[in-house]
Amino acid sequence: MNRMKHLAAVATVALVVAACSGSEDLLDGGGSDTTAGGSETTATTGGGSQLSGSLDGAGATFPNPVYQDWTFIYTNDVQPEVTINYQSIGSGGGIEQFLLQTVDWGTSERYLRDDALAEARASRGCEALQWPVLFGAVEVAFGDDQFDDLVLSGDVVADIFERRITNFSDPAIAELNPDRELPDLDITVVHRSDGSGTTSVFTTYLEADTATWTLGSGTEVQWPAGTIGGQGNEGVTAGIEQNPGGIGYVNQAYALINDLPTARIINSDGNAVKATLEATSEALEVLEIPDSFQFDILGVGGGGYPIVGAVWNFTWECGYDGDTAELLRNYWTWAVSSDEAIEAALELGYAPLGEGLRARVLDAIARTGSLD
Repeated sequence: MNRMKHLAAVATVALVVAACSGSEDLLDGGGSDTTAGGSETTATTGGGSQLSGSLDGAGATFPNPVYQDWTFIYTNDVQPEVTINYQSIGSGGGIEQFLLQTVDWGTSERYLRDDALAEARASRGCEALQWPVLFGAVEVAFGDDQFDDLVLSGDVVADIFERRITNFSDPAIAELNPDRELPDLDITVVHRSDGSGTTSVFTTYLEADTATWTLGSGTEVQWPAGTIGGQGNEGVTAGIEQNPGGIGYVNQAYALINDLPTARIINSDGNAVKATLEATSEALEVLEIPDSFQFDILGVGGGGYPIVGAVWNFTWECGYDGDTAELLRNYWTWAVSSDEAIEAALELGYAPLGEGLRARVLDAIARTGSLD
């Protein structure tokens, strides 16, 4: 199977042309001009020495479409003697498996807090490293095409998901959409049933940027009665499509793959914004990213889409067997910096690292296994 056939199997999506020409400028990480230290971080993005072995990772479903594409390209065109297995089990599972040291790397849309980093250091005897890989929007999606581009505010989204608004004809929705005829149709709320970074991004936004959300934030919250849970972004997508009046939250790539109708969300400047690659990128323009890489994306205005999250990878400074650390450094250096990997991410609606942030991330990748 060639790459184009593989892409068709993963998803049939349109290339977001407008942002491709500016991909090198996306999110410089607060204007940092830090340069990558050492030629070893860039020499492995193309040919170079041939490696062999296997890597195991687990975690977020959010990046799974592009992770599968990257795996296909890398193991066919870059390092054909390498095998990569990524288990799309949710961010909570990715954090758990990483801390239990059952995988070579973990992936999450929720960064490791200080207590988890301390736990990791105590159990392994060296630092757990975390670094962002890419960015993406979390969309409010529907199962019925008549709701495409429906305008929703954060407060209305909160009221829908907490079941204070239960019908699409509710006056609060009608007020935001005066030119639309809304049906008398009960709303079926679909949410993640597993520990989820997508849930963390969605609920962190609702907790910080709305006045009516009461469920708190995190990878899991206590959803009200009368809602439906789905496993992974895949399960939420299925729940939205299979239930009349379905509404849920999914990563933008899943909305693109499944051609889901989606809402326009009112941001902090009062603008109703559709999730596009450009709108995601604008949400990141003023973001200051600390050296710890612990950050949230909140208070988005202008033309930016307000519900945006990052994907973090977790690796170790020590404790890898054989060539595992070298394989990790090679693969992830390629994934965050090669033109082919960046193009694959753009095709699926993800915003890649900007040049300044990419240099900082490459330094962190280079530290993987550096104490072995």
